[in-house]
Parts: sequence; C-alpha cells; structure tokens
Amino acid sequence: MRQTWRRYFGPSTMVTAAFIGPGTVTMCTIVGVRTGSALLWALVFSVVATVVLQEMSARLGVVTRLGMGEALRERLPQGLARFGALALVFSAIVVGNAAYEGGNLSGAVLGIQAWFTEGAVDGFIDGSVDGASSVYWIGVALPLIMGAFAFAVLYRGRFKVIERVLVGLVGLMSVVFLTTMFMSSPDWSEVLRGFITPNIPAGEWLLVVGLVGTTVVPYNLFLHASVVQERYAGPEELPDLRRENATAIILGGIISMSIVITSAANVQGTGIRSVMDMAQALEPLLGAWAPYVLGLGLFAAGISSAITAPLATAYAVKGIMGWSDGLQDRRFRAVWMSILGIGVFSAMSGFSPIGVIQFAQVANGILLPLLASVLWWLTSSERIMGEYANSQWVRMLGGGVVFVTVLIAARSLWSVFGG
Repeated sequence: MRQTWRRYFGPSTMVTAAFIGPGTVTMCTIVGVRTGSALLWALVFSVVATVVLQEMSARLGVVTRLGMGEALRERLPQGLARFGALALVFSAIVVGNAAYEGGNLSGAVLGIQAWFTEGAVDGFIDGSVDGASSVYWIGVALPLIMGAFAFAVLYRGRFKVIERVLVGLVGLMSVVFLTTMFMSSPDWSEVLRGFITPNIPAGEWLLVVGLVGTTVVPYNLFLHASVVQERYAGPEELPDLRRENATAIILGGIISMSIVITSAANVQGTGIRSVMDMAQALEPLLGAWAPYVLGLGLFAAGISSAITAPLATAYAVKGIMGWSDGLQDRRFRAVWMSILGIGVFSAMSGFSPIGVIQFAQVANGILLPLLASVLWWLTSSERIMGEYANSQWVRMLGGGVVFVTVLIAARSLWSVFGG
C-alpha cells in the first residue's frame, strides 16, 4: 500500500506547481486590489475546468500510454490541419515557456531578495545606485543559483525526485498563503458573496480572462498526460488518479483564492501591483515578518514553475517529434536545458521579451480551446479509450468547459485585435 500522502499527492501536484507561479501570484494580487472578492466565482470555474481537463488528459495518458503530443501526432488526420495544430503547439508552448521562464526565475529571486536586502526590490527594478553592488550580486548570482537548483532536479532524471520536490514546494505555498489569509481577518460575508454571485465589475473583463488563463494552462495538458505514466501502471488505478488529481488542483485553487482574499482584505483600492508591494502593506498585520512570509511564498511559486515549464516543454516536443525515450534521453534534456538557459539569461540580464510574451499569449489563447476540443474528442471515443471513454455526464461537463474556453479565447483575441 502506498504511503498515505502519496494517495493524495503525486503527478497532479506538478500541475499545481506549474500554474501557481509568479504570474498567478501577481494576477491574484491585482484582482484582489482592484475588485476585492468579486471575482472569486471565476476562480471556482477555473478550478472546475482544470480538474475536468486534467483528468481527461491524465486518463488519456494512463489508458493509451500516449502523451498529449503523441496523441495529436498520431490521431489527427494527416495534412495541413495537423501541421497547423502542431505548429501552434510549438509556438505557444516552446516559444511561450522560453519567454515565461525568465519571469519564473525572477520571481524566485525576488522572493529570496525580500529576506536579505532591505529595499533591494526597488533598487533592482529602478537601477538606483544605492546598494548597487548588492543588487548586482542578487541580479546575477541568484538567477544562476536558482537555475542550478532547477537543473539539478531535472538532470537527475528521476521522477520521484522531481515529484517530491514539487510536492514540498506546493505544501510550502499552501502554508504561507493560507496562514496569511486567516491572519488578515477578511470579511467572510464578502468572500461568500464573491463565490456565489457571478459578477464582473465594469471594465474588468480581462481580469476574468487572466484568472482563467493562469489556472487552465495548455502546457499542463502535455505535462500531465506524460508524467502519470511514470506513476500509474494501468486503468485499474484510475480511482487513485482521480483522487489525487482533484486534491492537488483544488489545493492550487485554494492557494489562488487565499491570495485574492488577502489582498482584498488589506490592500483593496491601493496602488499595489505585486505580492512584494503587498508585503509592505501587510506590515501592520504581520510586522517585520511580512516580507519574509510573502517572500517565501513567492520563492516557492517561482522555483516550482521554473522546474515544470522546461519539463512540460520537453514532453510536448518529445510527443510532437515522436521520440520514444524518456527523461534521460539527450534530445529530451537538450530541450529543457535550452528553456532553462534562456530563462537564466533573461533573469540575469533583466531582459523582458515583451513582444515574444504577447505572441505566446495570443498563441495560447488560440491553443487552449483547440487542445480542449481535441482532448474531449479523444477521450470521448470508445475506439481510442475503450470502456474508459468519457461517461455521459463527463461529456456534458467537458463540452461545457470547451464552450466557455472558446468564448474566452474569442473575447481575448477581440481585445487584442479588435480594440
């Protein structure tokens, strides 16, 4: 019998580690500042959608022993449509994760920065001369150290090592952000209203898109379908998979909600734009511990995503290219090393590839409904899944999720191209 904790935490915890990154922490902070608890319902939808889509992705991997990339390559009909779909996957995931990796590492660095260097965050951002030497050390050495840590975890090529590191980081984030939420003494009636009353404050539609987009992440579909094959031997273990899938993703949703609730309770209506700004606002509540507590949470969010983004990219490329070997294959390692190396360079240089990030965001906006639709079709097919195909209610629920992702993608693209 497995250890008790492993019944509830496993490959799905990697999904949580991936979507609770610096971008999610910042987005949830901004949502709380600008709208209070009004958009908590959007996080509820995001969590439900993620549970549904990730369960289908994981079930596809366990039953067919195919990753998402392999499934796309083998099951889509040959021709221009398949080529276009695979090119879109490459654009959104490979290019996107290369662009985002610098932000993941920078988030981890800023978290550590909060522990050791008073005022270093401001100095690092605005380039002030005061404390320039320490800021330079932090800006150069810490990204290398964070990159080396991620490299060591991934290079070992052992699934259990990666899994346990990420479970530990998710647990750390849970303790930090949930403790901060309860200490902030929120108005629980407002919190409840935000959960049960769908409402979008005027002009804040893009915040809804942001909450969904930072939770329902396309590359996690590739990551999950592949890593479950390292843990689960066959379909007879699907009940275990579903249990730990729901546990891990709901926990991730609770972490996001706790950040929104904390920022809504303490800093709503202020000019705060990041979790480190929020640390300053929480000093009356947490005292001198505020930057240490939130810095720890930001570090865990950054380093966990810095590990999962290169790993997910490598799995996606492996599937698209049809490589048969796994974690220790040289080509597989070359992919994640490239993503990690680009991230370290970006974090060290302070370079922010805004144009590349915007391109990746648009590509991901198109990719999510496409992947969700294909995943729903694959897992609904009895020819592919046999007796483990989607049940009637899963087809209905999954179809609803796909429909909403199409609407969100259309609205997002309209905001980009249509004004």
